Amino acid sequence: MNERIAFVGGGNMAHALATRLAGVGTFDLVVSEPLAEQRARFEPPITTTVDNVTAVRDAAAVVLAVKPQVLETVVREIGGVVREGQLVVSIAAGVPLASVERWLGNRRSVVRCMPNTPALVGAGISGLVANAAVSPRQRRLAEAVLGAGGEVVWFDSDTDLDVVTALSGSGPAYFFAVIEALEAAGARLGLAPETARRLVVATADGAAKMARDDDPAELRKRVTSPGGTTERALSILAERSLPELLDAAVEGAFQRSRELAREFAGEPGQPPDGQQQGA
Repeated sequence: MNERIAFVGGGNMAHALATRLAGVGTFDLVVSEPLAEQRARFEPPITTTVDNVTAVRDAAAVVLAVKPQVLETVVREIGGVVREGQLVVSIAAGVPLASVERWLGNRRSVVRCMPNTPALVGAGISGLVANAAVSPRQRRLAEAVLGAGGEVVWFDSDTDLDVVTALSGSGPAYFFAVIEALEAAGARLGLAPETARRLVVATADGAAKMARDDDPAELRKRVTSPGGTTERALSILAERSLPELLDAAVEGAFQRSRELAREFAGEPGQPPDGQQQGA
């Protein structure tokens, strides 16, 4: 008999993970979601319900895929049926591990995860941190579930995940902004926008693949000929302080993640106003 994985919340991340897991056929999958239009997106063998308690009962792992501002309410609702030995995985952005532990009660196995949006196409990377109650077997289970969205990397603390949030959680938006800017430059110089985008996206994809196997600094040197076009472009980026700008952006995202964590760790029932799911 397959182990049950329960998703509480049926948004885009839950849909991506559950759909990919369904294709593997290793788990029984159930999604609890109050909105009918969201439930309708899930196809057999995934089952759906509107009852969170029913969904999580007897599940080997419970994935909390709800917006951060409702997470406490959801966790307190299911806390009475989550037993020792069940794994609870939170993918709600900004909510510290200790907060989920407190809402659930002592001796519960909890993993906090910071995924990123490329997980929607199976090309993401997720940072994970576990509490002391999580067993080696449960770590493997978390890897199997979250690995449906791409790579997984374990970290030691919530502070590490604040860095992950700033670097890879928010990171796709940085690359999207660069793609937008390069596409606009190509269009300004006379290319059709769709052609410029095709060139930029293919270049970004190829560069990322090369950077998996080689040092980016060495790759940059190889493609930069003295007196050539690339050298001219890179000199302008250096003059405009691109490294310092990116460092400041990541630092700002990191500090904001710390701020949100402190807000969520405050008094029960007082999540930060307007916080959205996502980094």
